[in-house]
Amino acid sequence: MGAIITRFAPAPTGFLHLGHVVNAICTWGIGGRVLLRIEDHDRTRSRREFETAILEDLAWLGFVAHEGPVRQSERANTYRDALDALRRQGLVYACDCSRSEIAQAATADLKVRTTGVAPAFQASDALRYPGTCRERGLVEGPGLGLRVRLDPSVETFVDGRHGPQEQRPYEQCGDLLVRDRDGQWTYQFAATVDDYVQGVTHVVRGDDLLASTGRQLQLARLLGRVDPARFIHHPLIMKTGAQKLSKSDHDSGVRELRAQGWTPGQVIAHAQARAGLDSTIIRL
Repeated sequence: MGAIITRFAPAPTGFLHLGHVVNAICTWGIGGRVLLRIEDHDRTRSRREFETAILEDLAWLGFVAHEGPVRQSERANTYRDALDALRRQGLVYACDCSRSEIAQAATADLKVRTTGVAPAFQASDALRYPGTCRERGLVEGPGLGLRVRLDPSVETFVDGRHGPQEQRPYEQCGDLLVRDRDGQWTYQFAATVDDYVQGVTHVVRGDDLLASTGRQLQLARLLGRVDPARFIHHPLIMKTGAQKLSKSDHDSGVRELRAQGWTPGQVIAHAQARAGLDSTIIRL
């Protein structure tokens, strides 16, 4: 195995919480070099004060990156270059569909798929882009999103915790949105481009993102990546049986626990216990 390069990549849309701590434990825990990446591609919700607080809490916990912070908001040229590479392959097209229109089409599509005409899909796959604008030839411009054509494929990979996986991105999500109608780069696109360009070899993230791995592998291949990243998906801290922690859960915020007199060691141990982490959770 070559040198391990991974990343800790919080979005500055809120304060650090225990779910982030779990990710940091797993990210630093696999060894190698850690890149600190601030995923502030969402200009509407990202705040510099949140970034400052995240960096302070991370340092207080003792998680020190080898490189960064690198901000996605400062990498527009990198994303444009990647988009141009896909455009030269004839893979990019403009789309004027709203989320509500896609949801309506996806609901109708799901009904068809669950009647025996096509294989049934899980609810998490229901919001699938049906290809409405794929052949319309819309001219790129303000107010239009941009999508990348995904051909039907079977993406196989070995997750560092869950083992062998098989996904069909085109059936899950349809053509991938890479820039939204407000001109913002999407998470799927920005993260995939950055992992490739920054040489990330191991992507450590929560179980809620497992289903999107295949589409990121396919997109990375279209961008020219030959050696795919390894993916490791760790357990989440759940608020209920079906709901994970979020930035709005103030009782799990690192800032709140610090104010109550918790030590870094206590916060880390608490996060480990809540997520059920042990020394065998990740297998490289």
